[in-house]
Parts: sequence; structure tokens; C-alpha cells
Amino acid sequence: MTQTPPSSLTGRPASEEATSEEAAAADTAASTATGTPAASSAATASDSAPDAAEAAAPAQRVPDPVKQLKRVRRKARKAEAAVAELEARIAEAEQRPAYPLARPASMKKRHWGLVISFVALVLAPLLAVMIYLWTFAEDQYASTAGFTVRSQESSGANDLLGGLAQFTGNSSASDSDILYEFIQSQEMVAAVDAAVDLQGHYSALWPRDWAFALWPEATIEDLTWYWQRIVGISFDSGSGLIEVQALAFDAETAQAITKAIVAESQTRINALNEQARADAMRYARADLDEALERLKDARQSLTSFRTRTRIVDPEADIQGRMGVMNNLQQQLAEALIQYDLLRGTVTAADPRLIKAQQHIDVIRDRINIERQTFTSNNTDTGGVGEDYPSLIAEFERLTVDREYAEESYRAALTALEVARDDAARQSRYLATYINPTPRHRAGISPPRGAGGPGRAVPAADLVDFWR
Repeated sequence: MTQTPPSSLTGRPASEEATSEEAAAADTAASTATGTPAASSAATASDSAPDAAEAAAPAQRVPDPVKQLKRVRRKARKAEAAVAELEARIAEAEQRPAYPLARPASMKKRHWGLVISFVALVLAPLLAVMIYLWTFAEDQYASTAGFTVRSQESSGANDLLGGLAQFTGNSSASDSDILYEFIQSQEMVAAVDAAVDLQGHYSALWPRDWAFALWPEATIEDLTWYWQRIVGISFDSGSGLIEVQALAFDAETAQAITKAIVAESQTRINALNEQARADAMRYARADLDEALERLKDARQSLTSFRTRTRIVDPEADIQGRMGVMNNLQQQLAEALIQYDLLRGTVTAADPRLIKAQQHIDVIRDRINIERQTFTSNNTDTGGVGEDYPSLIAEFERLTVDREYAEESYRAALTALEVARDDAARQSRYLATYINPTPRHRAGISPPRGAGGPGRAVPAADLVDFWR
């Protein structure tokens, strides 16, 4: 709990209150020393006992004036020290010297170096380029052509497989990828040079326009390097669209270059088609020849078997032999019946009974011989020198080989007919969606024949304005 200083209660200065409190304390001490106030208070104690009790209670809650005075004095000393410290700081600040203002800015050597470097490295080259383009450089014309490779085959399954290939990764190059690389090759440069005379056209302005022209003694390798400057190719691998832009010093040459590129690209696609057709026909003919040789070998093996065994069809032959066996079995049964009938009516020495027994024995011997011919390789009994189970197994194997060879031959014939049908039509072709059209290249120099009131504006400039 905070205590209120006497100065805040009385409204007087702290020094005056301190003086009054000191005087009161001095009077109290004097009265205590003489004993007069104590005697008077003892005499009147019996009369004013209740009043003294009531006055003693609030006197205990009043703070000690001496302690309060000491506290006020400490605060006064601290305040005086703070004021003195503040005055010392102010005096020290007033004694510090004042710095002068900055001098006016002036150019230094390093500043002149920066200006000269900027002029030499930026402004001078820019000015030289502008002067060269405006004075020496010739106007260039651009011709743009766009095309893609299309196929006549059904694209349902191909589109599905192409969508799956985007997730699994497709390592095979498409026809558009091949065409994109072919346009940048030396072979394309040589073909277009033979058709348009690139060497003569681009070296005609040498050395006047040395920055954009081609030197006259350039080789085919130099022309291939220069080809990258005059021909720009844009290729979208997702859709297969190819866009080519050629630059030349006149519109006709630029258009002729793009037409030559389109023509050579069509020729290359046709060559790819011819190669694919030739490969398909070659593979189909090779399969057919292999199937024909297999069929010939199977038939030759079957013919050798028939010549060796003198049996055209072992199954038919064995069926005939089984017929003989059945006939002998039937004759044996009849002979036994006749023998039983005779034995019941004649004696044992009767010639007819002996004849019947001989007939039965001959039939049984013939049946045994016929049975031996099925499993014996002996030719004395009328066999073919080999057992019939082996002959039948070999015949069945040769028959299966012949049937398989015949089916392979039919499949090879069908594949050859399909390959011939595919080769009869052009499965791939070059679809041009932007025909080669000349237009002026945007540059510093104005287009020839454009501008000015009452003058015709080329269609290419209108296309640029539309964009």
C-alpha cells in the first residue's frame, strides 16, 4: 500500500511541512523531559478514559511522520541527482562541435570510366547495328509452310496405344520426328541448293551485306551451317505438326525454298512408304518360300514312305487285311460245323471226316500267318518287312507334317495378298496445312511496296496486323 506524502495532502511545499513536523517533534520531546504534560494527563485519566480509547484507535493507523519525512527527503535527493545529470548531458551536448554540410557533388575519374564503358559497350554497338541495318542490310522476306504426316490406316487402336505410350514411354521415332531431323540435314540442303541455287542467291550481296550474306567460296558444310540461320523449324512432338520458315532477299526465292522443302519432305515420306512396302513384300515372300519348301519336303517324305512300303494308305491296307481275317474266321467256323456234323454220322476212319479235319487245319494255319504279318518284319509270310504299328505311326506323323505344311502355305499366301494390298495404296502422306506464301519480314527497314497513301498493302502485312 502506497503512502501519500504530506505535501500532497496539505498543498504546501515539502520543506515547510518538514519544518512544522520538526517543531512538533521538538515540543513533544521537551514536554516529556519536564514531566508536566504527563502529570496533567494522569490527573484527567479517570475523567476522559472513553475519549482516550476512541482517540487511540485511529492514532495507530496514522504513519510515522519521521519515517515519512525521511522517505520524502530520499526522493528529493534522487530527483535533484537526476536533474543534475540531465543538465550535465545538455551542457556536454552544447559543447560538442557541429559538423559542416556536404559539399556539392562532382564527377570523379571512376564516374567518367563508367560513362565511357557504357557508351563503348552499349550505345556504340547499338548505334553501329542501327546504322548497319538501316544503311547496308538488305530487306529480307520470309515464307512459311506448315505440314504434318498423316496415315490412312485406322487410328482407333493406334490412338489407344499412343495414349498408353505417353505413360509407359515410347522409344520408337515417328515419321514426324524423322522428317524434322531430315529438314536440318545436309542432304536436304544439297537438294534445295540444286533446286533453288542457294549459293548464288545468298552470296550475291557479298561483301556489301557481310553480316547476312554468304561468302562466295562457301562449301557444302558452310552452306549447312548457314542453313540454320535462314531456315527456322518449329516442331510439336505431341501433335506432329511441323512449321518451316525460310528467309531470303526476295519473296520469290523464299517461297521457292519452302516449296522445295515441302517437295523433298514428300519425296522422303514416299521413300519411307516404298521401303515399308518393300520390307513387307520381302518378308511375305520369304515366308511363302519357306512354307512352300516345307510343303515339298512333307510330300516328298510321304511319297518315299509309300514307295518303300508299297502301301498307299496303311489304314486302308490294314482294313483289307482285317477283312481277310474276318473271312477266314467265318470259313473256320463253317468248317468246324461241317466237321461236327460228319463226326456224328460217320466213323473215325471215314475219308470225308479226315478231309474236313485237313480243311480246318489249313484255315487255322492261314489265320496264324495273317496274324503274324501284323507284328512281324518277315517278308516270307507276305509282310512288308516292318511291323504295322510302326508303319502306322510313321504314316500318321508324315500326314500331320503334310497338313501343317499345307496350312502354313495357305497362311503365307494370305499374308502375301495382304502385303500386296497394303503396298497398292499409299499408307502415309504429307498433309500441308499452311501453303508456302511469301511475306515481308518485320525489321528496321520498311517493306518494299508498302506504306503511303493510295498504295497497296501486301496480304502478309495484313496478316501481321491482324495478329
